[in-house]
Amino acid sequence: MKVSLLKFFLVFSSAAIFTGNLVTSTSYDYSASIECLAEPPRPQYGGGIVRNPEFNDGLKGWSVFGYGQIAERTSDTGNRFLATERTRSSHQSVSQKVYLQRGMLYTFSAWLQVDQGNTTVTAIFKTAKDGFVHVGAVEARSGCWSMLKGGLTAKSSDPAEFYFESKNTRVEIWVDSVSLQPFTEDQWRAHQEESINKVRKKTVAIQAVDANGHALPGASVSIQQTRSGFPLGCALKSTILQSSAYQSWFTARFNVTTFTNEMKWYSNEKVEGNETYAVADAMLAFAKQHGIAVRGHNVVWDDRQYVQNWVQSLPTQKLREAVNRRFNSVMTRYRGQVIAWDVVNENVHFSYFESRLGENASSIFYQQAHQLDPNALMFLNDFNTLEAPEDEKVTPVKYLQKLQQIQSFGNFPRMAIGLEGHFTTPDISYMRSALDNLAGANVPIWLTEVDVAHSNESKHLEDILREAYSHPAVQGIVIFGVWNPKGCFSRMCLTDVNFKNLPTGDVVDKLIAEWRTHNVAATTDADGLLRAELFHGEYKITINHPSSNSSSVRSLTVDSASRNNNVLTVMV
Repeated sequence: MKVSLLKFFLVFSSAAIFTGNLVTSTSYDYSASIECLAEPPRPQYGGGIVRNPEFNDGLKGWSVFGYGQIAERTSDTGNRFLATERTRSSHQSVSQKVYLQRGMLYTFSAWLQVDQGNTTVTAIFKTAKDGFVHVGAVEARSGCWSMLKGGLTAKSSDPAEFYFESKNTRVEIWVDSVSLQPFTEDQWRAHQEESINKVRKKTVAIQAVDANGHALPGASVSIQQTRSGFPLGCALKSTILQSSAYQSWFTARFNVTTFTNEMKWYSNEKVEGNETYAVADAMLAFAKQHGIAVRGHNVVWDDRQYVQNWVQSLPTQKLREAVNRRFNSVMTRYRGQVIAWDVVNENVHFSYFESRLGENASSIFYQQAHQLDPNALMFLNDFNTLEAPEDEKVTPVKYLQKLQQIQSFGNFPRMAIGLEGHFTTPDISYMRSALDNLAGANVPIWLTEVDVAHSNESKHLEDILREAYSHPAVQGIVIFGVWNPKGCFSRMCLTDVNFKNLPTGDVVDKLIAEWRTHNVAATTDADGLLRAELFHGEYKITINHPSSNSSSVRSLTVDSASRNNNVLTVMV
């Protein structure tokens, strides 16, 4: 028996038309449970184009992938599901053949369980032209059901077959409530617009009154946005300190930044005991002067190749002391001046400090970081969680396992998820599903180092930024399109050497303009009211009335914490 469990689901309301199992809908279900449940919920979208998604008709529509056997099972509560045999090769499992249409974006989900222990199970599509495509993974457990959510964008119109793979060949894989739902590009863009209207805007009401509190119909109201409420930024290099043109270009666009190298340990202490913060200090002063928030990047880096030789040569106790000095030095110096820290950079992929100082080293580091700068967000920052579903080290489930390991060590109220976002060819369907999964941790999510390889990069950059900005769980974006005075070669740039926008820079400017409220000029109604839908941010409100020679100016902050239809009363 399937259950509904609406408390785990965030679903935008919209009419849906069911044709068999296919749901034709302009809405998208952002829900992804990270709970392990006694019974699996009903499949999303009624199963979409999957035949017999709940196995109510036994094995109809299903087959075995590879050589092995599958069997129908029934739980004690009467729920029907399919299971693989226990002894099999890694890729032998339940499968179904489908037809993928080129350009369609597919969201995939299923509920999985294993008969003993726990193991990672991956959903894979075998396609005629693209080979084996990883679309999502989950840590399946015995005794309860876990949700796998993934996605893929079809590159060609071809038959395909999806199946579930586990490297542990001594467990049975149980499968239930499977769904594959296609969307057109127009529907996908509609999801984004619907979400932006819901999570990035508020409707506010402004009422003009006279000195006696009486409503003033016909008052002229001007609304001017002075600052965006969404952190959208770009990385900075020290070259900004010598270039007024760089400064003008940057400050006209961005409200948050990350220094590429200047706050890293190897920059601040290249030689043991010889600390230098002069460049980082100057860059921070520049950012403060222009109201630009700064992310601290990074305290230590878990990738051995970025650990100084002198650090690597230290014996264990001396290493522990050196790391402790590093934390106290950089975090005490910039405490209260940065909004966040990448505490142990790329801590999911790598484990240099854990290998030297013990498996709880990163948890100890995060605890120390929280104590040193308690008001800053503490990021677990890594790459390929959004970019590469085939990177098994850092799938959303692996990322969440590392996050939970750190959190289990103590009370860390300011943890955050940092997703670097170094893309080649992005799969936006998979990106959305990964964000859906990570959102279950209920901590802030940022894209921290977004860039794209040199292949149709402006289109890909726009796709990535739109998807990130529209996702309800994302709270900030930093682009790594750093200006290079020698020209753009190995990494994505936004301008040429003379600060003329490249196509990628035009994309950024277009989206900045699109995601802000342009000047509003209107008059109040018979009740002295003016209602306006505004992007989150800071505003200057100016009101005039024909009966008065004076004007009234007020400031207004619109954010997610404010209630819809707030009434700002202004006396004119």
